[in-house]
Amino acid sequence: MLKKLLSSDPILKNWQVIARVITGIIIARYGLEVFSHDKMKGNADWLTEIHFPAPVFMAYVGKATELLGGILLVFGLVTRFASIALVVTMTVVIFIMGKGNIWGDEQLPFLLLLFFVSFILGGAGKWSLDYLLFDKKSQTQKP
Repeated sequence: MLKKLLSSDPILKNWQVIARVITGIIIARYGLEVFSHDKMKGNADWLTEIHFPAPVFMAYVGKATELLGGILLVFGLVTRFASIALVVTMTVVIFIMGKGNIWGDEQLPFLLLLFFVSFILGGAGKWSLDYLLFDKKSQTQKP
């Protein structure tokens, strides 16, 4: 057991599915704010205060991206494209809205950003719709 813990080999080969699903649920939950008039008004008002262009529209775009991107991550469908959109969203949240403060009280956006980058680099894994729809087909078509 100690040898396994000291090894660089993964203990669970498809570990990324756990991270992808949990991260998808977390970000989709934030995206659900798109259905709350009060939350969206607060988001738009805050974006107006920091002089963000088209604050109402951008508040809805950001929350819709979180909701749709989170759902796509949970199922592992077009994971890299969803992650790219979520990286853009988190970059705006961290560096424009949060003024680049990754060490303050609001560290979650930065941690989510790191996960989204890992999904771009590592893909969705075998337990995903990406694998079933795209990888399996390409493997059966090879000579």
